[in-house]
Amino acid sequence: MKRFIAGCVLSAVVSLVAVFALGARGAEAKGGNWPQWRGPEGQGVSNEKGLPSEWSATKNIKWKTPIAGRGHSSPIVWGKKIFLTTALDGEQIPGAKAGVTHKMADGSDFVHPDAVGADLKHTFKVVCLDRETGKILWERVAYEGAVYDSRHKKASFASSTPATDGKYVFAFFGAEGLYAYDYNGKLIWKQNLGKLGTASVGYGVSPILYENLVIMQCDDSGMNSFIAAFDKKTGKEVWRVARKVDVTWSTPVLVRAGKRTELVASAAEAIIAYDPATGKELWRHKGLESNAVNTPVVSNDLVVITSGYPAKIALAIRAGGSGDITGTPQLVWKYNKGTAYVPSPILYGDYLYLMTGNGSLTGLEAKTGKVLYEAARVPKPAGFMASPVAFEDKILLTSEEGDTYVIKAGAKHEVIRTNSLGEPVYASPAIADEKLFIRGEKNLYCIANARG
Repeated sequence: MKRFIAGCVLSAVVSLVAVFALGARGAEAKGGNWPQWRGPEGQGVSNEKGLPSEWSATKNIKWKTPIAGRGHSSPIVWGKKIFLTTALDGEQIPGAKAGVTHKMADGSDFVHPDAVGADLKHTFKVVCLDRETGKILWERVAYEGAVYDSRHKKASFASSTPATDGKYVFAFFGAEGLYAYDYNGKLIWKQNLGKLGTASVGYGVSPILYENLVIMQCDDSGMNSFIAAFDKKTGKEVWRVARKVDVTWSTPVLVRAGKRTELVASAAEAIIAYDPATGKELWRHKGLESNAVNTPVVSNDLVVITSGYPAKIALAIRAGGSGDITGTPQLVWKYNKGTAYVPSPILYGDYLYLMTGNGSLTGLEAKTGKVLYEAARVPKPAGFMASPVAFEDKILLTSEEGDTYVIKAGAKHEVIRTNSLGEPVYASPAIADEKLFIRGEKNLYCIANARG
C-alpha cells in the first residue's frame, strides 16, 4: 500500500477516470450523445463536425450554469438532457477527524497528510440539465450523511462520471452506493457495495454498461477488491468476481477481440480480461507495478494500459489471449516515458498521445510503439487533471487553470491556439450535438459556434 501514499491526487482521475458501445476502436465515436466517461466508446474521441475550436469566457458561450458543490465528474449527454454529479459539504461531526486511519501492510496505522472530509456530513446529488438552455430540470439527493473514507484535499467525493443508456442514469459514489434513476429523476434502485477504502484520496472508477448490465470495478485499499455486474432494470447482482489487488482508480474498457468482447481491467498487481457477460477470467498479464489510474485506450484488438506514478509505463497488449500471457507475443510493445499520474492518454486515428501532468505530449505509432515526438510542450507551464478529447483532427488539453490548448493531431506537434475560460477546470470535457460541455470549478459551460 506504500506506493499509494505519496502525492495522491488520484480521485480527480475520477473525473478524469467506462465504456458503452463497441465499434471501430480508437477512431470515431458516434455523434449526438456522450453517455459515459470519455464518451460513447470510453475513448474521448468524437466524429462530430462543426464543433467550436475557439472560445473564451465571453465568446461562443451558448450558456453557463452554476453548479453548487464540488465535483470532478464529467457531464454526460443523451438527447436533450445533461447529467452530472456533485458533492456538498455539511455540518461538522463532533469528535471526528478529517482523515481516515488506514492499516498498512506492516500493521502500522497511517493517515494521509492531505486527507479531508471525514469529519463532515455530506450531500451527494445527481443533477439533470436541459441541453439547450442549461436550466436545471431536477436534482436528487442520492446520499446524505457521514462518509466511510476521506478524500484528497484536491479531489471530490463526486468524481466518478455517471453513465446512461437513454432510459436510466447510473451514478456511483463508492462506499456510499450505486444509484439508478429514470429520466424524470425517480430512484429506480440503489446498491450498497460495501466498505470500499480509497487510501484516503477518493474514488475514480466510473460505471460502464454492457448489454443489460452495469459493471463496477470496486478495488479496495483493504484488499477486499472485486468486480461485479448488476441488472440495469432491477439492480440485482448478476455476477461478482474477487480481485486480489489493491485500490485502483482506473475505469476498465470493453475490447472487441475476434468474435468475443473482453472487459480489460488494470491494476498494479495484474491486468485481467474478463467476459463481461459472466465475469469469467479470459487472460491476465503482469500488472503495472504502479498506481492504476489512467483509463486504457483501444484500437481494434490492441489495448494500451498506462500508469504515471511511481513509475511511468505504457503496455500495448493484443487482446484475445488465454491464461497468463506475461512474456508472450501478446505484449506488442512497451514504453517507459511520458505518462501522467491522473490524465488518461488518447488514441486517435493511427497515433497514441501520451500526456504528462504538466501537459507534455509524446506521440507514438499505436501499432508499433514507434516514437514520433517526445515531451512536446504547451505554451505555458500548467497542471492538468482533465483527460484529453479529440475531434476533427484536433486534440484538446484542458488545464487546471481553465486553458484549453488545441493541438493538431498527427505525426508532428503543433499548438493551434489557446482558449481560456478564466475558471479552474478539473473535469474532462464532453462532446455532443456540435457542442462542447466543460465543467468548471463553479459552472457548467456549453460552448458552440455562433449561428447567424
